Amino acid sequence: MRQILQPPGWPRPRGYANGVAARGRLVFVAGMVGWDAQERFRSQDLAEQARQALANVVAVLKEAGAGPQHIVRMTWYVTDKREYLAAAPRLGQAFREIIGHYGIAMTAIEVAGLMEDGAKVEIEATAVVPD
Repeated sequence: MRQILQPPGWPRPRGYANGVAARGRLVFVAGMVGWDAQERFRSQDLAEQARQALANVVAVLKEAGAGPQHIVRMTWYVTDKREYLAAAPRLGQAFREIIGHYGIAMTAIEVAGLMEDGAKVEIEATAVVPD
């Protein structure tokens, strides 16, 4: 059970939901960076790292019997706001291909750096699997 929370009169946000109400088993995914299963960055491109980080989120969800359709919240940490905004079309494409829906409460935060050298993005997720 998922309900998108959209207050009356508010403009509909692009690429995320203002809020989500859900009921079920909670699954928390730690911050995923854009490296592969051997912890190697295959690209220094932000959009490519985001694509890999999203795939990593989905891989962790799978271990809980969940999928991208169960995600209710994401937080993106990026090292460069301008690079993030410039990559928005490619980020959106990767998001649609891997996650598939925008009914997610999301936040993006610019940070001075991430713990893994070479990482340009880190993505946390919370999912709710219906009972």
